[in-house]
Amino acid sequence: MGNSKAYAVFQSTDAATAYTQAKRLCALLAERDDEVGLFAELHTVADVRCMAAVLPEANFDYVDTRTDAAGEFAWFDLDLAETDDEVLQQHLPLSLLEDAPRGSVEECFVKALGQGMAAVDWHGMWPDDPESDLYGSAKYDGVQVVFHGQDAQWDQWTEHHTVFVHVGKFGDLPRAQKLAAHIGSEVLGEPQIGW
Repeated sequence: MGNSKAYAVFQSTDAATAYTQAKRLCALLAERDDEVGLFAELHTVADVRCMAAVLPEANFDYVDTRTDAAGEFAWFDLDLAETDDEVLQQHLPLSLLEDAPRGSVEECFVKALGQGMAAVDWHGMWPDDPESDLYGSAKYDGVQVVFHGQDAQWDQWTEHHTVFVHVGKFGDLPRAQKLAAHIGSEVLGEPQIGW
């Protein structure tokens, strides 16, 4: 039980640079899950259309809770292919939370990002390093890049993009420092609650 500890190890105002640094860290994982987690908030019709082209089977939903005329929880259930832009505009902002096969859509996903907050999560396991008394944890380890955010929990929009390394629930500052150094950076701030 519990969450990983997430250490911010890189920030940039350039999404492609943040993504590249995250991929460099992913290459250090001893094991990687077969799927990646994708999250995005979409604030314009163009953003929704671009993301739907990248993830045609994705389930979109309202960013904020909405209710119907009867007071029941409302889901976004329109067929994007059949919905014109004017109608779609009335349903914004939308979000998506999807898993996709690793290596299948990440680059296209990053290219399709708009100005909303988004994230790519790679779960895996850091290699054991007995000399440093560092051991990987398949439950907690991984890399995350949050676009337009500085919180691993997608809390608040910012201009910059942040790369996190995730480690065990008790934290592992020496490992985070070592990983940050690999990309020519350092740990930025205190550990955060991760996934």
